[in-house]
Amino acid sequence: QVQLVESGGGLVQPGGSLKLSCAASRFTLDYYAIGWFRQAPGKEREGVSCISSSRTYYADSVKGRFTISRDNAKNTVYLQMNSLKPEDTAVYYCAASRDRPRPDSWHMIYPWNYWGQGTQVTVSS
Repeated sequence: QVQLVESGGGLVQPGGSLKLSCAASRFTLDYYAIGWFRQAPGKEREGVSCISSSRTYYADSVKGRFTISRDNAKNTVYLQMNSLKPEDTAVYYCAASRDRPRPDSWHMIYPWNYWGQGTQVTVSS
């Protein structure tokens, strides 16, 4: 019954910005941790960022450029992406978990219970 829908992807030039949204329905978002993942062609799905009630995590590759936030009133989590690089090109997915993210495993797929269908982000000149 949990549903997650990503939006906000598109085509941008290097150095540009995008803001992704993850809208949750059929459950109360503030009971869950939310993660952002991405999968580029020929690569494994990797963790980008996640947020819980108490902390946030970022992959080293995006730290300082991306910012995760949540608006519980709107049941939505956001990923603000600035200074985009071609290597950021991927399908971006959001995921939800009832468990608190752990520093050593949040970036892996297995802790996350529910997934959206993804939104394409392409960074190219």
